[in-house]
Amino acid sequence: MVTAAAAADAPARTTRVSSRARKDAVLLGAVDLAREAAQEGASSPADVGEHLGAVAEGERLMSHRFAATMPGYRGWHWTVTLARVPRGKVATVCEVELLPGDDALLAPAWLPWAERLRPGDIGPGDTLPFKADDPRLEPGWKATGDKELDSVAIDELALARERVLSPQGRDEAAERWYRGSRGPTAPGAVASPAECTSCGFLVPLQGPLGQLFGVCANAWSPDDGKVVSLDHGCGAHSETDAPHAPSDWPADAPLIDELRVEAVAVEPRASAAEPAPAPSTDAGTTDAAEADAAPERPDAE
Repeated sequence: MVTAAAAADAPARTTRVSSRARKDAVLLGAVDLAREAAQEGASSPADVGEHLGAVAEGERLMSHRFAATMPGYRGWHWTVTLARVPRGKVATVCEVELLPGDDALLAPAWLPWAERLRPGDIGPGDTLPFKADDPRLEPGWKATGDKELDSVAIDELALARERVLSPQGRDEAAERWYRGSRGPTAPGAVASPAECTSCGFLVPLQGPLGQLFGVCANAWSPDDGKVVSLDHGCGAHSETDAPHAPSDWPADAPLIDELRVEAVAVEPRASAAEPAPAPSTDAGTTDAAEADAAPERPDAE
């Protein structure tokens, strides 16, 4: 009998055996019988590798282990359990198992489908499993049998729902919306000239959520038909001439590349030099003019 690999999750057996059981010559010598049983349970005889040893499970009960050589089963081994009757000289095969070793590759722990789901996994045609104790919901209104009271509750108060949003579900939704892409920290909201609270296309919500959120009704806005926070914003504000309010977020520091040198060609600046006087050909006239222009010096004593 070949058991499934799920036996790996079974607790380890700690049964104590005697030294006589560990030295059972009949069961210890039945290696060939155990190998044949493992090869019959495997898809191919080549999937059973070398003999890894034997472990005594009890009186006249022993398991032989063989290496598993299949691709993807590193660290796994075939375990063949043998037994014999009292005073018997022939071993009998009890079961064949494929079990993981200490360094075997194992699949991750299995989780139910309902616990593996994440927001965004539901597609067209999918249905979420029903949760009777969902903490995000609480019991709503139920019919009383009185037509007058029921008509008031259904028509005027809109209470014809078995369960309604609980405070926990409301708070979780508010935090998720406010921290999402339609809250005040979105890049488009930071760069917008004004907030949604002053936009004419904002449809406020009712109830406690209306204190912080509304629905955008502007076809030109990227948030059209979606819930936005009152301090959100975009470039399709109804008052596009609103002055751009200063941002509370610090401006990015300029990027300066200090490792690159930009070579700039500088042309020499033209100098307005005065023209030199033309030399005179009359040497005597020049000497006389210089003598007249020279100041008189008193005679030396």
